[in-house]
Amino acid sequence: MDAKITKIVITGGPCAGKSTALRRIQKHFTQLGYSVVFVPETATELISSGLAPWTCATNFDYQKCQMRFQLEKEKIFQAAAETIHAEKILVVCDRGIIDNKVYMQPEEYEQVLQSLGKHEVELRDGYDAVFHLVTAAKGAEEFYTTSNNNARTETPEEAAILDDKLIAAWTGHPHLRVIDNSVDFDGKMKRLIAEISFFLGEPEPLEIERKYLIEYPDIELLTQFESCKRVEIIQTYLKMPDGRELRVRQRGENGHYIYIQTEKRRINDMKRIEIEKRLTKDEYLEMLMYSDIKRRQIRKDRYCLMYHNRYFEIDVFPFWKNKALAEIELKSEDEKYEFPPFIRIIREVTGEAEYSNYAIATRVPETAED
Repeated sequence: MDAKITKIVITGGPCAGKSTALRRIQKHFTQLGYSVVFVPETATELISSGLAPWTCATNFDYQKCQMRFQLEKEKIFQAAAETIHAEKILVVCDRGIIDNKVYMQPEEYEQVLQSLGKHEVELRDGYDAVFHLVTAAKGAEEFYTTSNNNARTETPEEAAILDDKLIAAWTGHPHLRVIDNSVDFDGKMKRLIAEISFFLGEPEPLEIERKYLIEYPDIELLTQFESCKRVEIIQTYLKMPDGRELRVRQRGENGHYIYIQTEKRRINDMKRIEIEKRLTKDEYLEMLMYSDIKRRQIRKDRYCLMYHNRYFEIDVFPFWKNKALAEIELKSEDEKYEFPPFIRIIREVTGEAEYSNYAIATRVPETAED
């Protein structure tokens, strides 16, 4: 049996509801037929055992040990999950390795990555999805406490700052969702379960998105936002005899990439069935042999922007000098959202075939001077 293993992260600021969330996840997805495996939070394990930044010689020494321990632990859990006799396996990490970034200075973080022989893209995008629970210190202050975790000592003000830094650290991941405190706690947990279900394709793997043609963005302004991350994308369409839209994508930065195969089937202008699969580099290179020669590779810079807890994707193409595309993924066709004021919308182009990447790949030479 070839089991489908999905690896997700549940993260968030202090006192965000993670412990309750993990219990809800286990109950809900077990009932849906998943075998659910939890990878415990590494920092709590170490600090509760007497190993902490203030007991080790330096914070660098501690963080290097913690990240190395977490990497090995996740490998072991992954290997064990592969032996489980089940069709659907959900590996849930109580915090992911990128969480460690916010507890280090930038130069410390780079030194730790070098010592581990890793790059941030490899670590961040090694998870299939990331779900961030906003700390109670932002919007539910009366419920903020650290009494339920001896490893946490942050004041509400510190918790709010840490929460923002965690969101920024994960920005750039292909699937990052933020669950805030705009509803009561039970509603927050239901929203989390709904987001995870939507990502897993329960009951079916739908993609609901709205797309906008926008004026060419102020790149310098975008890059000033801590919660904005540039990602390089190369997208190649494959020739399919049955007319399906199948593509492979190289995604990352500075020579460090992940590889994804995506199949899309259109239901209506806004809704499509989307099936994704992670590829190894060798699998990706092999699939390039089946490229549709009628469609050019698309190269673009994607700016992943978290704004008011919404994840916007802004695609900047080298052949457009005065416009770009912006997308937002939704859970329902009538879901409300607000665009950042510094993004100037020309008009909505959801469902317009000429603004699909599939069509753009065909006519790139004709639009190079647009």
